[in-house]
Amino acid sequence: MSVADLIAWVLLVLVAAYACAGGADYGAGFWDLMAGGAERGKRTRGLVDHAMAPVWEANNVWLIFILVVLWTGFPVLFQTIFSAMWLPLALAAVGLVLRGAGFALRKPTRRLAGRRVYGAAFAVSSLLTPFFFGTVVGGLVTGRVAPGTPASADAWSNKTSVIAGLLTVAATAFLGAVFLTADARRYGERALVGYFRLRAWGSLGVIAVLAGVGLGVTRDDAPYVYDGLTGGAGLVLVLLAAACALATAGLLYRLATGWARVTAAAAVALVVAAWGVAQRPYLLPTSLTVAQAAGASTTLRWLALVTLIAVVLVGPPLVLLYRLDTQGALRPLTDADLRRAAPGDGPGGPT
Repeated sequence: MSVADLIAWVLLVLVAAYACAGGADYGAGFWDLMAGGAERGKRTRGLVDHAMAPVWEANNVWLIFILVVLWTGFPVLFQTIFSAMWLPLALAAVGLVLRGAGFALRKPTRRLAGRRVYGAAFAVSSLLTPFFFGTVVGGLVTGRVAPGTPASADAWSNKTSVIAGLLTVAATAFLGAVFLTADARRYGERALVGYFRLRAWGSLGVIAVLAGVGLGVTRDDAPYVYDGLTGGAGLVLVLLAAACALATAGLLYRLATGWARVTAAAAVALVVAAWGVAQRPYLLPTSLTVAQAAGASTTLRWLALVTLIAVVLVGPPLVLLYRLDTQGALRPLTDADLRRAAPGDGPGGPT
């Protein structure tokens, strides 16, 4: 295996990690959007805030890694994507900013009108951002984008792109519902356990319908990737993903929510892996291979070394953070906590 191939696999792993970690966050925002009015959705939004607060910023680390590896290891691919797909990527970037700002500011804001504005920014961006990311992926697999391709609406607004965008939103909704079911059970919110379990099953049904439609569209619009997904290693990965999704549905029925989170994340990660395997040896079917897109060999070797260092230094803290969060050991600070920690406070209270 060449260094370029190794970096390509690293990039695929990073995309899968962001799809799982970031996807669960986007899914939580999706259900925040669907929760209803202020009173009706109060408990749902409270759970979303409580569940996301410890990890939502850390989940975006995966996106930073993706961008660094992409522009350093495969500069031709980076230039091609960001030239031809600048509009949906710009919309996704705006969504990321609005989403983060909305989530960070809605809770400390005291005025109801302000909370509604920030909450709406968070929730709507949680829907639009994954949709635009999905349209970019859909446009890439069709072969409409190649080195030198100018920006055009057709590159990301075709049938495959729209289906990919909807599938991305549905997958994030599925992940979010599964993870929120586990959080509701951990916090003793029995009503919300049933609420999110039903939504996880419903999301899985939507994914199945969209996947069936997507296969039909891809067969005509992206034949190279379609052949890779319906045969060989790609088909094996797709079947494993389907098995994990069905296992998640069964585990949710048994309220084995810890394992359900694992199988749900595995299902999404396996779909990403199937997509990567299906288009080998191309990064852009059928115009740009891994070897053609790779940067200088010296740069790739240094990138491999930096990746190893990042795994050693960043990997364990992230694993520890996720483990503590899933065990319920982390919780956001309350107003009472902040008052107790205020400067000048002694053991007996304010001085």
